[in-house]
Amino acid sequence: MKYTPKNQSLAIMQPYFLPYIGYFQLINAVDNFIIYDNIQYSKKYFVSKNQFLQNGKPKAFSIALQKDSDYLNINERYLAKNFDKEKLLDSIHFAYIKAPYHNDLMPLLESIFAYPKENLFDFIYHSILKICIYLKIDTNIFISSTLPINHELRAQDKVIALCKAMQSNIYINSIGGISLYDKKEFEKQNIKLRFMQIDSNLFYNQFGNTFIQNLSIIDVIAFNNKSQIKNLLKQYCFKNGGGDSIF
Repeated sequence: MKYTPKNQSLAIMQPYFLPYIGYFQLINAVDNFIIYDNIQYSKKYFVSKNQFLQNGKPKAFSIALQKDSDYLNINERYLAKNFDKEKLLDSIHFAYIKAPYHNDLMPLLESIFAYPKENLFDFIYHSILKICIYLKIDTNIFISSTLPINHELRAQDKVIALCKAMQSNIYINSIGGISLYDKKEFEKQNIKLRFMQIDSNLFYNQFGNTFIQNLSIIDVIAFNNKSQIKNLLKQYCFKNGGGDSIF
C-alpha cells in the first residue's frame, strides 16, 4: 500500500490468522490500519491459531510453525515444512459442508492456503488482504516496519509514534486494550483515544444450535451472505479513553 498521510482514524493490531469478526470490524471502522510485523511472536495470542465450529462445539486449529527461538519477531517465524494445509482445509470443509455459504467459503480458503511463501507474517498478511477483498473492506492497510518511526519504541510510545507518522488524530483500539493506554498522553499529542466493543447481542444462525460467539471469520462467512456480513461489521460501539460509551 502506498503511504499517503491523512488526518484520519487509525487502528493497529498484531496479525491474526483468520481472526474473529471483531478484528474485521476494527479494520472496517478506520481509514488506515497498521499490522505489526516487527513485534515478538507469542503463543498466548491468536496469531497462528483460532477456532471454528465442529459438531456444535468450538474446534481449535493452528498453523504449524518451525521450531525456533521464542524471542523472534512474527516476521522472523516460518511455517513448518510438515504443515498439512490440505488436512486443515478438509476439516473445515466437512465441518461446514451443510452451511448455506459453504461454496463461498471454500474457494476463499483455498486461495488463502495456496499462498506459496512460508514466512508467517507474509502468510497471515496475505490472508487478511484476501478476506478484506471478499468483504469489500477498502481500508488502507500498512505494515508497521515500513513506516518512518523509531522501531525501538514499545507499547504506548510506539502507538503514538505511528499515529504521528500517519498524521492520524484518532486512534481506535479493541476494548481489550483499554487498560494499556493513558488517555492524557494521547491528548498531549492531540490524538483522540477510542475503544471498540463488539455488540454483545451480535448473532446469526449456526445450524440451529446455541450460538457460539467469537469464532473465526470462517464461521461468519459460512453462515452469512456478503450483505448480512456487511451489517454484522457495523454491530459495535465506541468507548472513549475514560471508558464512557460513545454512540
